[in-house]
Amino acid sequence: MAENVTDFRALFLRGAPMMDMRAPVEFALGAFPGTVNLPLMSNEERAKVGTCYKQQGQEAAIKLGHQLVSGSIKAQRMAAWAEFARQHPDGVLYCFRGGLRSQTVQRWLRDEAGIDYPLVVGGYKAMRTFLIETIERAVAECELVVVGGMTGTGKTDVIAQLEHAIDLEGLANHRGSAFGKRSTPQPTNIGFENQVAIDFLGKRAAGCNQFVLEDESRAIGSCSLPLPLHAAMQTAPLVWLEDSFDNRVERILRDYVVSQLDDHNALHGPEQGFERYAEQLLKSLAGITKRLGGERYQRLHAIMQDALAQQQASGEVARHRDWIAGLLREYYDPMYAFQRESKGERIVFAGEQAAVVEFLRERVDRARQSA
Repeated sequence: MAENVTDFRALFLRGAPMMDMRAPVEFALGAFPGTVNLPLMSNEERAKVGTCYKQQGQEAAIKLGHQLVSGSIKAQRMAAWAEFARQHPDGVLYCFRGGLRSQTVQRWLRDEAGIDYPLVVGGYKAMRTFLIETIERAVAECELVVVGGMTGTGKTDVIAQLEHAIDLEGLANHRGSAFGKRSTPQPTNIGFENQVAIDFLGKRAAGCNQFVLEDESRAIGSCSLPLPLHAAMQTAPLVWLEDSFDNRVERILRDYVVSQLDDHNALHGPEQGFERYAEQLLKSLAGITKRLGGERYQRLHAIMQDALAQQQASGEVARHRDWIAGLLREYYDPMYAFQRESKGERIVFAGEQAAVVEFLRERVDRARQSA
């Protein structure tokens, strides 16, 4: 008989394939990376069983559940579970608390398909608690260093070069600013937190006890940083990344214009891709109308529309530099200049990209040597 799983750390470190027995509505709220939802019951069936449980008790609810999942419905679901188990002999199954649903599927697989498959003791709830505690332990036990800098200095490029960095924006699938929405959806907030925790877990297992993160507000698009992590980032040592104004304009042009259009075209095709890209760019500008003020917004909006028309007609992106430069000079730079002044006492190093990367690598090396 397969031994059920209680070692959540080992489970996440090896990236075990997981079969989630919860109903789709539960799964949609948040799951673990790479998990497949193969529910015991549909949303409607789960709702009926839940109502029966409240009105008539557990025995009647279990009986109704067996009636709902029987015959051809049960056969179809059994086939999917068995296929997953055969394709992933090193995997596990779980439900919300490791209770009736996962135990029922485990028993059916063993008795009717001859497959002995382990379940996760405590289920989703226990694993989720473990991951929340993983973040809390990392914050309490590790040193964090935050990379800040003006918009467009390439903070994300620095993060990408460091093995000991946690790419919060990458995990949130968002570039972190008002213009940071990507062509594909963000994870749920629970899904985002789970991925952050698993990233910490893996890097700590590899011996890392100092982490570099990009300076972020609590919200990264629709995702929110776990409170203990965000609070720790507000007092962590700060490395300030610098670059010339022209380089920053070019980097923003690359990330928010050229790459953004490429992403939309890859997802939707050239014609529809450009429409969606243009709509998103204009919507992003509209989202900061109040902060810009009416006159400034109207002026930058007109430049952006002109740039989009030129780009659609000829593929030329030069005109986009005008609204980017305007936003930097009139909106982002004054805001970040104030932030730098307010965070000045936390700054332990300032420089351009190569120097910052070298400083952060040397800092980690020193920490490992002294450990």
